[in-house]
Amino acid sequence: MIFAKENKPTLHKFLLLSFCWMLTLSLSGQDRTVGIFLNDSLSLNGYTLFAPSGAKETYLIDNCGHVVNTWTSNFRPGLSVYLLEDGSLLRPCRINSEFNEGGTAGRIEKYNWEGNMIWGFNYSTEWVHQHHDIAPLPNGNLLLLAWEKKSKAEAILAGRNPSTILEDEMWSEHIVEWKIVGNSPPEIVWEWHVWDHLIQDFDSEKNNYGIVEEHPERFNLNFSTNSNVDWLHCNGIDYNPVLDQIILSSRDWNEFWVIDHSTSTEEAASDSGGKYQKGGDLLYRWGNPRTYGRGNTTDQKLFGQHHVTWIPEGLPGEGNVLLFNNGFGRFDGPYSTVEEIVTPINADGTYHLENGSVYGPDQASWIYPEVPDFSFFASRISGAQRLSNGNTLICDGTKGVFFEVTIDGEKVWEYVCPLRQGVPIIQGGKAEGNATFRVERFEENFSAFMDRDLSPGEVIELDSLPDNCGKTIVSINDIPPVEGVQVFPNPMDDFIQLENQRNIEIRVTIVDITGRKRFELETRAARLSIPTYDWPDGVYFARVAGLENNTLIEQSSWVLSKISQP
Repeated sequence: MIFAKENKPTLHKFLLLSFCWMLTLSLSGQDRTVGIFLNDSLSLNGYTLFAPSGAKETYLIDNCGHVVNTWTSNFRPGLSVYLLEDGSLLRPCRINSEFNEGGTAGRIEKYNWEGNMIWGFNYSTEWVHQHHDIAPLPNGNLLLLAWEKKSKAEAILAGRNPSTILEDEMWSEHIVEWKIVGNSPPEIVWEWHVWDHLIQDFDSEKNNYGIVEEHPERFNLNFSTNSNVDWLHCNGIDYNPVLDQIILSSRDWNEFWVIDHSTSTEEAASDSGGKYQKGGDLLYRWGNPRTYGRGNTTDQKLFGQHHVTWIPEGLPGEGNVLLFNNGFGRFDGPYSTVEEIVTPINADGTYHLENGSVYGPDQASWIYPEVPDFSFFASRISGAQRLSNGNTLICDGTKGVFFEVTIDGEKVWEYVCPLRQGVPIIQGGKAEGNATFRVERFEENFSAFMDRDLSPGEVIELDSLPDNCGKTIVSINDIPPVEGVQVFPNPMDDFIQLENQRNIEIRVTIVDITGRKRFELETRAARLSIPTYDWPDGVYFARVAGLENNTLIEQSSWVLSKISQP
């Protein structure tokens, strides 16, 4: 119930009170909108790591959404984040540069568990710029995925059709391997460049001229799905320590590629040498055979995919490729799928390809969901991770929704990122501005957690509901209002009075319009006087939760205002 003050309100007060009344009506029936929604016993218990795109913080939460650890940078993520076995955190960062495309980064930082930066180095010049992703190696080195700028003249000299160069430059891709000792600047100990492995059928006077379909191991310089300066737009990199191979995902080519890492830098620039005797040429590619002049539209399997990784040893599906197939540009409409690919790998680590045919397989061995669901569509970012219990953790990146499904597609855990451009969202507020590149789950026995305090802290969202982290989370709409509780006066003066006529256990929470928590208390007091004399004028949200054994059983909300006397 809201009580009006006796003095006659001014027009300003009247308009504000009218707004408060309407907002009260809208808030009183809202559902839970952010945080934990589902935590079934079939979910893999552990800790989930994520770095929201608009935030400078990286979060580690438990399965109930409580924060276990955070790391804070001066930069937004760019875009991946990795927790290492020693408890340190690797985080690419978005810095200003001449390369201004989605996924831009340019800087890598390393933090210890306590959140202190161990080192930070840039890989960004006028000509090169790290972006999207990195891959930590078992020896402590790092693989960096990066753009490299090629002038229009360089592109034409390599055999690019000049009419397709709409700007004065093209961006190709390359990989560098960093070796970092202490705080010393990184040493580049290995590198690989797409530009060393081109084929083209436009200019017969160039050395790389040839028949494209006869060279699936090379990149067709004149293939393109758009006119962007970012010709390939790779968005992910992963390393297979068993095979000593690297996998790359190209969003704009709707394809992923596998190359040999066992080469020297000199061999990586050629078509010979290394464990697989192909130098830096492609060992395998899948998703869109039109890129190498074979097949047609019916052979295209990938559509703007992200987070292409090998399933690690010891997990169900080990050695297979797992990816998030965004579905952007699908011929039968926009919908996303998560897919597991059994590659045609031979015993020696090479890949089978029939003469004149396309790389298999014809279809994924596992797909979620089995039937196209047009409500499940993320046009960009997003990812998936295979868990040890056979479940798959999925990140719908554009909506900031993280969920876990069984092999049969049953959803057993769900969480909505409660941050809007890095700022915590009030529970009940709209979940927006919470895009997240990908997420990763770590089990309780992960070595990084040894001898570390993993006590659950607060949840991220503001004005949170009492814990109800069971099989399902009850909606606010299913909770009756608290009977016998009154909050007054409104507009408030120097104090807010609260009456608890039933003397039940209640939790009182008041936040301001920005989401800042101004007051919170659990009590059974029959009457409570809350001082507000130092609060600024504005709108405040009060929520009273009726509790029983710390479980929410009743809840009421009020919108209050404070207006200084003229």
